[in-house]
Amino acid sequence: MNEFNFEAAIKRLEEINDKLSSGSESLDDSMKLFEEGLQLIQKSDKKLKGFETSINELIDKYQGE
Repeated sequence: MNEFNFEAAIKRLEEINDKLSSGSESLDDSMKLFEEGLQLIQKSDKKLKGFETSINELIDKYQGE
């Protein structure tokens, strides 16, 4: 299984945004891009929450010392 790459997801979201903003995509392609964007946002949010949890655990660990 490929590990999720946050930076690559942000780059792809920027590409999707540019394509959708240009208005040059067909309705079908726009819907596919929109769906892909939503999935990337959900995965990115999950990754960020994981980072937050890790950071909070480190803070708790070092504050307890």
